[in-house]
Amino acid sequence: MSFTFVAFAYLAALILTALLIFFAIWHIIAFDELKNDHKNPIEQCKSLNPLIIPEYATHAFINLLFLFGGQWFTLFLNMPLIAFHINKFRNRPVMSGFGIYDPTSIMNAQTLNSLQREGWIKLGFYVITFFYYLYGMIAELIRD
Repeated sequence: MSFTFVAFAYLAALILTALLIFFAIWHIIAFDELKNDHKNPIEQCKSLNPLIIPEYATHAFINLLFLFGGQWFTLFLNMPLIAFHINKFRNRPVMSGFGIYDPTSIMNAQTLNSLQREGWIKLGFYVITFFYYLYGMIAELIRD
């Protein structure tokens, strides 16, 4: 049983994916509050937009660890979400700050439904990868 860089990468990914699961749940709850008119869209966008860069940076950092560790299959599994994040950030609305949610268009029913569906898909992806990273960490720790 040895603690290698790959084991550290899986351990860090496990911890950081728990944080990403929290971010996904936060987004789902926020969009549900908007859908049910419990919150103002301007306030909601002010609370959601600062979370975008940390979420994307955390996911990129996890994949950077896998790149340095030579975990190509794990990196390949994460590539679709990385590409989605890059595309979403490149096509964000023109605003004064860093964020992807525009208060004027977020209340559109179609936009709100797609954002909520996106949150559920991300949550599912993060939960699946959480257990995959747990398996990878255990497999790496018992490897001789």
